[in-house]
Amino acid sequence: MDSNEGIFFSDELMQEIKDRFYYVDSDLDNRERLYFDNAGGSFRLKKAVEQFSKIDSIPDNPERIHQTALFLQEMQETGTADIRTILNANGGTVFCALTASAAMFDMVRAIAENIRGGNMVTTVLEHPSAYDAMTYYANKLGKELRVAKSDPVTGGVDVEEIAKLVDRDTCLLNVMYASNISGAKLDIENIVKRCREINPDLYILVDAVQHAPHGVIDLKKTPVDGINLAPYKFFGCRGSGISWLSDRASILPHHKLGGKKVGFWDLGSAAPWQFSVVTEIVDYVCWLGGKFMDSGERRELFVCGMNRIALHERALLSRMLNGTAEVAGLRRLNGAKVFLDYADLSKRDLIVAIGIDHLDHIQAVREYEKRGVVVYERAASSIYSKRMLESFNMDGAVRISPLHCNSAQDIDKFLQITAQLCEMN
Repeated sequence: MDSNEGIFFSDELMQEIKDRFYYVDSDLDNRERLYFDNAGGSFRLKKAVEQFSKIDSIPDNPERIHQTALFLQEMQETGTADIRTILNANGGTVFCALTASAAMFDMVRAIAENIRGGNMVTTVLEHPSAYDAMTYYANKLGKELRVAKSDPVTGGVDVEEIAKLVDRDTCLLNVMYASNISGAKLDIENIVKRCREINPDLYILVDAVQHAPHGVIDLKKTPVDGINLAPYKFFGCRGSGISWLSDRASILPHHKLGGKKVGFWDLGSAAPWQFSVVTEIVDYVCWLGGKFMDSGERRELFVCGMNRIALHERALLSRMLNGTAEVAGLRRLNGAKVFLDYADLSKRDLIVAIGIDHLDHIQAVREYEKRGVVVYERAASSIYSKRMLESFNMDGAVRISPLHCNSAQDIDKFLQITAQLCEMN
């Protein structure tokens, strides 16, 4: 994992991977395209979609004692165990919501309302579900909201920039795992360590929605109090947000039915498909890990699979930035600019922000679409981009977000199309 250029999957394995997902090389009308907007919602595993349809068609309530209900209960237990496999989490509480954003608001509320402390700390790069939740409860409860600045060199937020805002009166730190504009990974392990040195009782929440499809999460190394995932950005389906809470966070007062256990967080009847889709995601990553190692331990296979995904994506990122002898990469393409570029690719997830000199960002996105490439504009007019872009003194960017399902040839095709845009009059 120390290669800055990454390691591509073999052509044979690459085809096997593509065959397991829907619409990697074409759209629903069978038109050839490159879908490079996975940061907005990733390619769907065929088995995850099939399992969603199969399980959600079952009318049975899992809170019963007949055979089908018991089958659904077992499915939920397996899925819950697989959420713990993803996170390497023991104890605590797993709960599902309609979205990861809703879950984040719930977690922030429980901590902010019930833990003493006059201030709360977050970063300027947070998704609105975290930043706005922190703002809302800080204002409601009369707590000071402290916001760590971004680093225009790394595209992330430095450990010490966060740590200097934390003190013994901080009740909550809320920080994201990776930026959804620059792709920069925050050093969560050292952020947790450093901030807990200052305040050992500090509650910490992490937004892992953007990072989860790209690398390993290990709560034994980063012992936080809450973390959320969104399966639709992790090869799964929309309509599900998944979170884990530590033992001490899970028992804080929160919305729940009075008869449920103190650490129970789900409201209403469970949707078993949410859990079965997670199992399909973990099955897939373990299958991939099994291509590189022989193990009967599920977490070990999962970690291997995610590490190989990270290496392949790093190779894709290197190819996109540096190109080849035949195809110019973004770094040496006249008329293109890579924003927030950073030499150490091990510090990045597979997200790149670029500009085309003579096209505004929306125009560039439309021109890409005409040529069969789907990308996304991050504009300062958007509530999902404004705060982050302004922190980098940017007015916008074209965000490029492939996934490990893409090949080196896909990157080359994208670079060739980008060169065409750069040559437009």
